[in-house]
Amino acid sequence: MHIMEGYLPIEWCVLWAVLSAPCVIYGLWRMKQMIQQDRRVLPLMAVCGAFVFVLSALKIPSVTGSCSHPTGTGLSASFFGPWVTAVLGTIVLLFQAILLAHGGLTTLGANVFSMAIVGPFVAWLVFVALRRYAHAGLGLSVFITAAVANLVTYTVTSLQLALAFPADGSILTAFIAFATIFAVTQIPLAIIEGIICGLVAKYIVRVKPDILKKLGIIEDAEIAKIQGEAA
Repeated sequence: MHIMEGYLPIEWCVLWAVLSAPCVIYGLWRMKQMIQQDRRVLPLMAVCGAFVFVLSALKIPSVTGSCSHPTGTGLSASFFGPWVTAVLGTIVLLFQAILLAHGGLTTLGANVFSMAIVGPFVAWLVFVALRRYAHAGLGLSVFITAAVANLVTYTVTSLQLALAFPADGSILTAFIAFATIFAVTQIPLAIIEGIICGLVAKYIVRVKPDILKKLGIIEDAEIAKIQGEAA
């Protein structure tokens, strides 16, 4: 992840594109609704998109035809949910494929499915559970959410590669092999990414808490607590 141009057989490219398209289209509708309700979310959306672009461009060579890197999608998933994140992630992946030769156009659907859809969706569920049921603080919740988004993305990528290139006819064997190789770099990266995202989330609360409050992410008491920590 990103899976490079021309690496996947065409039938898998088509499948992942078909699976990804409805999520991105729905995400565009959700994003439009959110912006119409309050245009003040636009700067934060832009920050989240730029955050995804910068972090996911920091690649480390890994499995043949792929690479390891942070994803950056956990921050957006925490603030805007999985559907808006699907759009931001798709835009990022498209620009990276065209401008940086990072990923590819034929493999765009596969990369979107893993990094912009499944990873953020699972991470968002974790974020909601942490905030609503475990009553975890924002920094800790975003830390865990970002790490989960990262690890789930690479789990899905391992599955995508295993489906396309089974080892001796075994998808499971191939999946274990790909996931094990990814884990060497990805687990430390997920922890580092989680720490960065948690710190960024708390910084945003200190300088611009009103948008997060409007989105229902945080309440006045926690805002005061986080701002008090910086005093």
